[in-house]
This record gives sequence, structure tokens and C-alpha cells, in this order.
Amino acid sequence: MPLVAAAVCPHPPLIVPELAGAAAPELDDLRAAAEAAVARLLASGARTVVVVGGGDRTAELSYPYRGSFAPWGAPLEVRLGRHPDGIVGTDGLPLSLLVGAWLLNRVRPQAPTTWRMISVSADEPVERCAAGGGRLGSRTQPWALLAMGDGSACHGVKAPGYDDPRAPAYDEGVASALARADADALLGLDPGLSAELRVAGRAPWQVLAGAARAAGGDWRGEVSYQEAPYGVAYFVANWERS
Repeated sequence: MPLVAAAVCPHPPLIVPELAGAAAPELDDLRAAAEAAVARLLASGARTVVVVGGGDRTAELSYPYRGSFAPWGAPLEVRLGRHPDGIVGTDGLPLSLLVGAWLLNRVRPQAPTTWRMISVSADEPVERCAAGGGRLGSRTQPWALLAMGDGSACHGVKAPGYDDPRAPAYDEGVASALARADADALLGLDPGLSAELRVAGRAPWQVLAGAARAAGGDWRGEVSYQEAPYGVAYFVANWERS
């Protein structure tokens, strides 16, 4: 069965209220949009959900999954999936997949779901991202993809990457590609420029593009959130078959 739906969400630690503390209301809109996007993804009929996010290497992680937000300031543990013998396949998810697991735990699927998690190195070439996306999925069940990634961290002098005048145009291009479900536009994102602009989502977005292109058919996209709080661009989007 082909890819039936996809969603894009960012992964700032402060999306987790326990980490944000008194600042939690500042990201209420982002949190609500991300949860709605994940709920929509889980309502697609998919029986397998593949979560793709940036990490220090490109690999499929071992099921089940566990991680903690302790390095970001709160001893909050997140699990996704459980082994009947208590075995933990991956202990120590990268931030992108940790936030993805946290979101999926916030919005529980109504039907039994199989989970897979893929980490993608930030310097993974475009061609390998696209090819990897094309190999994802299940041949026997409908599946969905959750791509975790932030835009440029260079919006303004207080941004983590300081101010870069190229950031607005870059992120407008990403938002347009997501809104149009334009796989070719995402595959056209330049890895070098993306790195200079401190973009965390380039590789996961290109895995999504490769998966959608391999699945074929017509897609429609919708962006439900596009802002740059704290100088970092965040997007929430859904892709569905037309």
C-alpha cells in the first residue's frame, strides 16, 4: 500500500509545557497546530507511522523507543511502543524524534499502529534523502510519514544563528513548497545554504519529498502554522492525497 498522508512539525524543546514553564503560553498556537496535524495524520487510515528527524547519523532506530527531556531541563520520559518482555530497543532519542514521540503520545491513534523511527544526518546528500524516502513504507498496509524539522534559526539579532538576510526568502520558499505539496521544490533546497542558515529540517523534508514522489499520484498541502518565535522558523503542515 502506498503512502497515504504526511505531516510536518517542528521540534523546539519549548513546545513541551514542562520545559517552557511560565513561557508555555507563548507557544500555545504552535502546540495546538502540531497536535491537530498529528491527529489528522493518525486519522488517515495508516497502520504504520514512520517518524523522520535529524540526528547525528542516518539510521533506522530499534523498536521500541525511549528518551528523556532531562538534558533540556525536565526529567520527563517519553516512550513510543512497548515490548512484551520490557526490552528497550532505542534508549536516548535525538531531540527531533523525542518531540515526535511526545506529540504522538499526546494524540493517541484509535486503531492499532506500528511505529518506525528514522534519524537522518544533517549533512545527508539530497539524492540519498530522496532515495531513502522512496524506500520507506509498507507494501501491505497504508502508511503515513511524520517529518520533524525546523526552518532557519537566523531570523533577527536575538536568533540562535544571529540575523541573516537570506533567511526570510528561504523559509518563504519552504512554506510555499509545503503548501503546494511540491516535492521537487523541497528537493531543490541547497544543503550548503541550509547549513549556513542553521536549518534543522532540510534532510527530513527531503525524505518526505522522496517518499511522496515514489508514491506517485496527486497531493494537496496545507500549512496551518508559519511563524518564527525566538528567531527560528517553525512550520506545521499536512499533505494528503487529492
